[in-house]
Amino acid sequence: MKRRTFLSLSAAAVAAPYFVPATVQGANERIGIGNIGAGGMGSGDTRNAARFGDIVAIADADTARADGFKASLKEKGEKAVVYQDYRKLLENKDVDVIIQGTPDHWHTKINIDSLRAGKDVYGEKPLSLTVAEGQKLCQVVRETKRVFQTGTQQRSGKEFQTAVELVRNGRLGKLRQVIVALPWCSMLGGPFKEQPIPQNLDWDLYQGQASVKPYYPQRTHSIFRWWYEYAGGMVTDWGNHHVDIAQWGIGGDEVTAPVSVEARGLFPNADNPGKADCFNTPDRFYAELKYAGDVVLHFYVVLEDQFRFGGINEYPTTTPEQKSWLWGKDYPDELDKNKRNGIMFVGDKGRIFVNRGGVYGKPFDELKETPLPADSWKVKPSNDHMKNFFDCVRSRETPVASAEIEHRSVSACHLTNISIRLGGRKLQWDATKEEFIGDAEANAMLKREQRDGYQI
Repeated sequence: MKRRTFLSLSAAAVAAPYFVPATVQGANERIGIGNIGAGGMGSGDTRNAARFGDIVAIADADTARADGFKASLKEKGEKAVVYQDYRKLLENKDVDVIIQGTPDHWHTKINIDSLRAGKDVYGEKPLSLTVAEGQKLCQVVRETKRVFQTGTQQRSGKEFQTAVELVRNGRLGKLRQVIVALPWCSMLGGPFKEQPIPQNLDWDLYQGQASVKPYYPQRTHSIFRWWYEYAGGMVTDWGNHHVDIAQWGIGGDEVTAPVSVEARGLFPNADNPGKADCFNTPDRFYAELKYAGDVVLHFYVVLEDQFRFGGINEYPTTTPEQKSWLWGKDYPDELDKNKRNGIMFVGDKGRIFVNRGGVYGKPFDELKETPLPADSWKVKPSNDHMKNFFDCVRSRETPVASAEIEHRSVSACHLTNISIRLGGRKLQWDATKEEFIGDAEANAMLKREQRDGYQI
């Protein structure tokens, strides 16, 4: 039986446990790829995926994006069918896997709809818009037995794997602190003025579960992430990447979560009279998350590491008073010394710093003379994130960035945002029940209302 015939079985059959033998999906059989969200990450991921299959369909609420992406593919995607509504793409029997790169508020619904349509999914980070969404996605992955990979590609980076292995094998001694530093992306902007909706954009579809707002371009492509309606700002955007590595080092392959969080943030447009039409997520923040074993994670923005994004070139002034309020009185000296984004693991016998540029520190330098023994703790092998996904599509194994692990990683970011929005309130977290202890207001923020017609 061919794989496409196999995937067209009834929903009940698809939901049952199964394995795909090599005779069904041989090494030479091409997989049909459907792209949902043809912007920067979506198109880039799909080009990457084309090493392992054929691009047969593209969907985007902005058809100009979908058409432009198809045209850029030339012979690689000249036969791809373009849709505006992703639900039509999911009906296409030639689509075996979904590469999803939409704005954050669409991630969970599209991922769940794709899984229930019998597709395997590579979904961009952050995994979810809320903790409740992540819980639902994990449930559906288990129910459908589909393969799901999160686009947290740092999990497949040798430098990050090496850093985690050093931590897990005790080369730093007892882990005491983890410092997660993000670059500073300015969100100083607005108020923006309503403009005519482009003919190529289905604005109602684009807004999805979010409340209806006037259209202006700044709510869309790339900088949608600076709006609370569609995303979680820098806390969940870059935060999902770096917090994921931090929790990997703290807990290894076990599901890891903080026991408390206390966070504060600066909203650059808070005093703007037209703030309803301004970017509304914090662009500078500091959070202290505590974990079992007396490990403290310091999560913040490095003011010296300015990352210009989305055409925003003006940065607000951070006064000494704001910095003092943001960081509090007892922040560690390492925060002042660090001037670049990345993750620093601090133990009682040493420290290392890792980012996409490499691993730095004495414990890493000593690997040349004293490598880790053959029986030491090792990360799950992967040196190519997209290949790991397609390998698992064939083997039906769990990818390195599973829904469950990444749900817990981004949940730490969601908890940070909730504490920020509650004015810096310290919150206690029950990781087993996935709820705040004794705080009804905070628990109400673990989910969001969803607009009729777009509920998950």
